[in-house]
Amino acid sequence: MGSKSDPLLVVVSILEGRHFPKRPKHMLIVEAKFDGEQLATDPVDHTNQPEFATELAWEIDRKALHQHRLQRTPIKLQCFALDPVSSARETVGYIVLDLRSAQETKQAPKWYQLLSNKYTKFKSEIQISITLETDTKAPVDSFKAKGAPPRDGKVPASLPGLDPKDIVAVLNEEGGYHQIGPAEYCTDSFIMSVTIAFATQLEQLIPCTMKLPERQPEFFFYYSLLGNDVTNEPFNDLINPNFEPERASVRIRSSVEVLRVYLALQPKLQIHLCCGDQSLGSAEIPLSGLLKRGSAEVSQHPVTVEGAFILDPPNRAKQKLAPVPLELAPTVGVSVALQKEGVDCQTPPARDGATESEVESLQYDKDAKAHAKGARSSIPASLAQPVAASGVSETASAQRITVPATSHHFCFSIDLRSVHGLELGFPVNCILRYSYPFFGSAAPIMTNPPVEVRKNMEVFLPQSYCAFDFATLPHQLQDTFLRIPLLVELWHKDKMSKDLLLGIARIQLSNILSSDKTRFLGSNGEQCWRQTYSESVPVIAAQGSNNRIVDLSYTVTLEDYGLVKMREVFVSDSSQGLSATQQKPSSLPPAPGPSEIQTEPRETLEYKAALELEMWKEMQEDIFENQLKQKELAHMQALAEEWKKRDRERESLVKKKVAEYSILEGKLQKTLIDLEKREQQLASAESELQREKKELQSERERNLKELQDSIRRVKEDCVHQVELGRLKIRQLEEDKHRLLQQLTDAESKYKTLEKEFQQFKDQQSNKPEIRLQSEINLLTLEKVELERKLESATKSKLHYKQQWGRALKELARLKQREQESQMARLKKQQEELEQMRLRYLAAEEKDTVKTEQQELLDLRNELNRLRQQEQKQYQDSREIASGKMDGPRGSALEEGLDDYLTRLIEERDTLMRTGVYNHEDRIISELDRQIRELLAKNNASN
Repeated sequence: MGSKSDPLLVVVSILEGRHFPKRPKHMLIVEAKFDGEQLATDPVDHTNQPEFATELAWEIDRKALHQHRLQRTPIKLQCFALDPVSSARETVGYIVLDLRSAQETKQAPKWYQLLSNKYTKFKSEIQISITLETDTKAPVDSFKAKGAPPRDGKVPASLPGLDPKDIVAVLNEEGGYHQIGPAEYCTDSFIMSVTIAFATQLEQLIPCTMKLPERQPEFFFYYSLLGNDVTNEPFNDLINPNFEPERASVRIRSSVEVLRVYLALQPKLQIHLCCGDQSLGSAEIPLSGLLKRGSAEVSQHPVTVEGAFILDPPNRAKQKLAPVPLELAPTVGVSVALQKEGVDCQTPPARDGATESEVESLQYDKDAKAHAKGARSSIPASLAQPVAASGVSETASAQRITVPATSHHFCFSIDLRSVHGLELGFPVNCILRYSYPFFGSAAPIMTNPPVEVRKNMEVFLPQSYCAFDFATLPHQLQDTFLRIPLLVELWHKDKMSKDLLLGIARIQLSNILSSDKTRFLGSNGEQCWRQTYSESVPVIAAQGSNNRIVDLSYTVTLEDYGLVKMREVFVSDSSQGLSATQQKPSSLPPAPGPSEIQTEPRETLEYKAALELEMWKEMQEDIFENQLKQKELAHMQALAEEWKKRDRERESLVKKKVAEYSILEGKLQKTLIDLEKREQQLASAESELQREKKELQSERERNLKELQDSIRRVKEDCVHQVELGRLKIRQLEEDKHRLLQQLTDAESKYKTLEKEFQQFKDQQSNKPEIRLQSEINLLTLEKVELERKLESATKSKLHYKQQWGRALKELARLKQREQESQMARLKKQQEELEQMRLRYLAAEEKDTVKTEQQELLDLRNELNRLRQQEQKQYQDSREIASGKMDGPRGSALEEGLDDYLTRLIEERDTLMRTGVYNHEDRIISELDRQIRELLAKNNASN
């Protein structure tokens, strides 16, 4: 597991696909988007199983990875079908990957199905794996131009058989040049040089949220020339960048045409402004304009591409940076020149007063190159500050004092973490301020910017951490911590009035001396000790009663690095005022011996020595005052220069902020206009919605009213239909009673006729021949009539069934039409009514069928009886056949009349049995008339 600062690579491997349709004229491409950056695979053939075999990687640190996992940031992959002819893209589908599934161990690839698949008949899938890899490349390499896929360059007709992929730059170490293209085409020698002359407005590239190194940062320009990393001399001032123009040159062996194709295929030259291992911005310089098609300028004089190119910050879209006006845009002056060897080179563009430090050619020795790269890419280590006592400063004329051998090197850090539990009735815009001269500086330490604190909330303080390095004796440190507490002042900062001191918190530093000690190793491997103490102390009101205002949480750390290794430190003359008076001058004469003769006090050597010492003291005081004045003047001049420099920096920052604020103001105005338009649109849309709502409400009421009317009409129609059904049932019952009455009358008539026929048969039985012949004829007629009746009954039964089936179909169709027109709530009543009618019809039909079956059974029995009688009479008639008087012609005529009569009777009975006709109908009356006429003729003939 790497450390938190190790960069990681999120690698998405897109291997292959399956279940895709074949589209010969299209290509497949997959685009992946993560963290605002979009990467894409190379186009592949649109086949059933496309093979992508591509890895897409994003660089990220562990902290950002943890944040993305908490936010569940997805990786979205979109698949497109690309038409190479028209460059049109069609969305095929997409896949969403979960970043939380990525691990640092190798995982087997999985098949993912495309969502929103365009090919609905195919279940297209892509095999993908997602892993995390540790990025171990050098920091400078991150600014190299990434290797882009080769572009489709056109080879001139003068270079037949030359593949653009073969045109690459190859270093010839022996000759000290780069060879571009095959050896047979490399006939000319060229020199390509890149010069960085000046830069302006570089401070625009520093965002307000970016933290630069605490020490004086160094900036430099970096670019890659034919695979060689080039940097210029670093500089410190972004507002007024002061560096000498530097030119880097390479020798090239090639030809004009091959070099033109090579420059057309290469990406633009990227020049980065760097701070340490971080890129602040980059500019792109196109190289294809050096050699134009059909131009021979390079053979006559050097060709150049030069100008001031705008530096763009990296990932402007990702950082959502506002566009910068052209007059405030950061620029870099670059000149790219190409010349044939032997042609004079023009002077590159430079600013006024700039001097040119030319580098004739790059050294191609591997060791030297590696050494140069290592020197540029390495991050400078922090230099250890010399340990000095408090109040000591170092100058060129400083003297040395000796630190006691028992002094220890201490590092004391304090972190004012947060304030909470505010007791005041108004919000406080607070800053904290403290000073402890024992740490070596009497300057106050303040938190910045002010933070607003309200009741019932905890606020963490910005820029509240400070560390002090000093040397002192352990017992002196303990004594100072016990005697002098650290006083932290709470100030309320108000823009409209002066700053107000609200309260003071007393931090007893001796508490840290009683905390537990932990051992750790210093930078040089020595054993060190660390003590840490955290506490919340109340902030007491500065004026009035000693009431608590707020609670302050802090953490203090004391680190003991052991004995001080440097025994002597530099101090200025100002710090030696006391020690100078204690030193004896080397020019003073020795004191006189006690054996010398006593003289006047003013003439004694002691008096003269004292007088000379006093005069020397006055002279030294004058010298010391003069030195102090000179130092004060020098310090004042340095402060004035620093103030001017800071003023210029503030002015440029103010201009930058004003430009940004003006852009934001324009955006806000535009947004306000858009919001007003949207508000108007919303108001109009709301009024339109209210109008449509009223219309819909009225339409709903109208539809409801129409629905109620239609329900009422349907109810009335249903009631009317029920009444009609009842009337029909009543009429059918009356027809039934009438038919039953007719049947009773017919039975009585039949009985009467039967009696008459019996009497007639008895009368005719007295004449044997006539009686027998008549009986034969009657029996034959009855037989035929009965057969006709049987046939007619069968036909009438079939006809009745057909009529009944048609009636049922017609009834079903009428029933369906009524059911469609009725409402749902009347359906149950209609079904009940229909079932009642069907039951009634079924019962009536059952009765009718039973009656007909009974009649048919009676007729069959009667027919069998008559057939037996006929057979018996037929045997008897054969015996008396010789006694007949009628001729065959008369008998045939009587049989024809009897058949016709029988047929008319059967037709009349069949029509009457249907129930459609009655005796008053015309056709029944006509049949009765014909039957009567035939009976009259038959009686007349007998």
